[in-house]
Amino acid sequence: MRKVIFVSVLGLAACMPGLGPVAHMQGAADFNELCAPCHGRDAKGDGPLADGLAHRPADLTGLAARHGGTFPTAYVMSKIWGYEKGAAPSDIMPKFAPLMESKTVLVDTGDGVETPTPERLVEIANYLAGVQTK
Repeated sequence: MRKVIFVSVLGLAACMPGLGPVAHMQGAADFNELCAPCHGRDAKGDGPLADGLAHRPADLTGLAARHGGTFPTAYVMSKIWGYEKGAAPSDIMPKFAPLMESKTVLVDTGDGVETPTPERLVEIANYLAGVQTK
């Protein structure tokens, strides 16, 4: 599992190999508000709006399994934000970028580059990393 490094705006650093208590609570709350209507409260793609969509929402509990056993943090955050490298923006997935505006934290998603990223976006990704099936 990759470590996600958080650095606050004040320069205080912490290395978190997984879910932190604040990230889990806010990430879970944001997931339940923004994502669960389609992906379901258990993230399996069976939310109350799923049946009315042209394409079934993804089962988000198997992301790591579908990516060689490693949770794809950068990929997940880009999908939530509304940008996917090398692909046209999705017409199905809503763009949550305006809703994710929050203070930024520095995140290394495994490429050695710390990138300023909205904290709420990182928290949802951390929450999803915690609901992966083995």
